[in-house]
Amino acid sequence: MNDENGGVPAPGRLVLLTTSHRVAPGQLSWQAWQVLHAADRVLCADPGHPQLPYLREAGVRCELADPGGRELVDATEGGRTVVYLPPSGGAAPAVTDELARLGGSGRVQMPDLELLPGSYDLPGARLIDLVQVMDQIRAECPWSSLRTHEDLAKYGIEEMYELVEAIEEGDREAVKEELGDVLLQVVFHAAIAQGDPEDPFGIDDVAAGLVAKLIHRHPHIYGDEIAETPEQVQANWVRLKGVEKSRESVTDGVPLASPALALAAKLTGRARTAGLPLPVTPPAPLYDDEDTLGEHLLAEAATAQAAGIDPEAALRHAARRYRAAVRQAEAEARTGTPGPDPADTTPWGEADPGLADPAQDGSGGTAGGDAGPGREEDR
Repeated sequence: MNDENGGVPAPGRLVLLTTSHRVAPGQLSWQAWQVLHAADRVLCADPGHPQLPYLREAGVRCELADPGGRELVDATEGGRTVVYLPPSGGAAPAVTDELARLGGSGRVQMPDLELLPGSYDLPGARLIDLVQVMDQIRAECPWSSLRTHEDLAKYGIEEMYELVEAIEEGDREAVKEELGDVLLQVVFHAAIAQGDPEDPFGIDDVAAGLVAKLIHRHPHIYGDEIAETPEQVQANWVRLKGVEKSRESVTDGVPLASPALALAAKLTGRARTAGLPLPVTPPAPLYDDEDTLGEHLLAEAATAQAAGIDPEAALRHAARRYRAAVRQAEAEARTGTPGPDPADTTPWGEADPGLADPAQDGSGGTAGGDAGPGREEDR
C-alpha cells in the first residue's frame, strides 16, 4: 500500500494485547475483540495461553510463534495490522525493549505501536493471587498443611495487637504490613475450613456472608431507611445485629476471651445503652482525661502485682460476674423473678462463672495463678 502523495508505504500497526490471569479467559473488552477480528495476523508464543480456545471459538485464527521485536515490525509491512499476545498475558519486556531500540535507532520505519489491555484487574484482584498462593502452600508445605483452627487462634490475636501498635505509632509501612498479616489469618483459616470433611466452606463463602451482612446493616445505603448521623448508623447496626442473632441479652456476642479492660468496657457500654444498672463507682477521684486515668490504672496494676494478684485475671473475673448479674437482671425483667441488682457488688462474689472452669477463662489462669502480667518472669 502506497501513500497517495509520495509513494511511501503506509505504516502498519502493531498491537500488543495484554490480558489478566485474574479475569476469566474469554472475557475481553469489546475493543480487543474488534482488533482481533480485523487483524491481518494474530501471533501468540504460548501454546498453553488461556485465551487460545476462546479465540478459536470466536473464529480468530492465531499463529503459534515466538517472534522478536524486529520480526513483529517486519510482519506489519505493507500497512498490515498484527496483534501479538505475550506469553504471560502481561507485557513482554524482551519484545518491548527491542522495539524501543529499533525505534530509537532511526534506521527502521516503525509501525504504529499500541498497548491494548484486553482485560485488566479490578480493585481487589490481587486477592485472587493471595487465595491461589495460600491454597498451594496449604497443599504442599509440611508445616502449613497440618495446621488447624485451634493452632492458629493465638496468631490471629497477636497479629491484631501488632496492627494496633503500628496504628498507634503512626507507621504507615508497618500498618500495611500488619494488615497483610491479619489478612493472612483470614485466608489461612478459610483454606483450613475448605478441607473440612463434614462442614467445608471457603473464602468465597466467607466473603459472600460478609457482603450480605454489610448490605443488610446499611439500610440507609441499600434500603429505604434514613440515617444522617453516625449515631443513627450505629443504632441501626445494633438493632439489626440483635434481630439477626436473635439475642436475648445485651451481653450476648461480647467475647469473653477479650482482654479484661476491653471486656469490662464492652459489657458496661452495652448495659449503659440498654439502660441497665452500672457497677457502683467506689469513692475515688473522677478522671476526666486519658492520661490521669492511665496513670491510675498503671498504679493499680503495680499494686496488684506487688500483692501477688494478677490484675488481668482479677478484672476479667469481675467482668464475668457483672455479666452474670446483668443477665439475671434481664431474666427478672422478662419473668418477674427476683434477681441480683447489677449495681450491687455484694452478690457478685458468690458465684463467678469464670472460676468454675478455668479453661473457660480467656486469661489462661486464675487471679492468683502463674499466667498473665503477674508471672515471676514479668516482674
